[in-house]
Amino acid sequence: MSEAVENAKRELASVADEAKAAFGPLSPEQLNWKPAEKSWSIAQCFDHLITTHSLYIPLFERLAAGDHKPGIFEKVSPFSGFFGRFLIKSMRPENTKKMKTTAKAEPSKSEIGGDIIERFAEHQGQVIELIERIPDGTDPAKAIITSPLLSIVTYSLADTYTILSVHCQRHLGQAKRVMEADGYPI
Repeated sequence: MSEAVENAKRELASVADEAKAAFGPLSPEQLNWKPAEKSWSIAQCFDHLITTHSLYIPLFERLAAGDHKPGIFEKVSPFSGFFGRFLIKSMRPENTKKMKTTAKAEPSKSEIGGDIIERFAEHQGQVIELIERIPDGTDPAKAIITSPLLSIVTYSLADTYTILSVHCQRHLGQAKRVMEADGYPI
């Protein structure tokens, strides 16, 4: 298994474990509390991750089954490396600048069930399992995929793994900042 796959598996599992430790014992009130009207709650951070990363599941299933047929942009786009680097840089957890997400990735606006952290951890396990099923002969650095969020954006499978990891770390940090905000219910 490639280093990119091993790193992705380790980092995705680590975020799931850290989320369970930090947020698993919280009440639904604590999980759904928002520091401001336009801010996300802890539950919304993890709901967003489940929603966004679920969009990658059909792609990972096709890759695992050997049924992925590269589209035109995946074959000829000269910008795949640029898009991958840009997304990784913009989603790094140390970049706390707010970013607008696409409508496809918006978290639920209503109260989210208290089992959100367990559902997130289970979802991480599902994503890891699918990544493991992608054939060893697939070179993550050379396999180019199309973003499930924006169909003109392509990047390598290796960048996809990094994007998923830094995306999780970014929202894990965001959720921790919610707990530290003034007025957070204890």
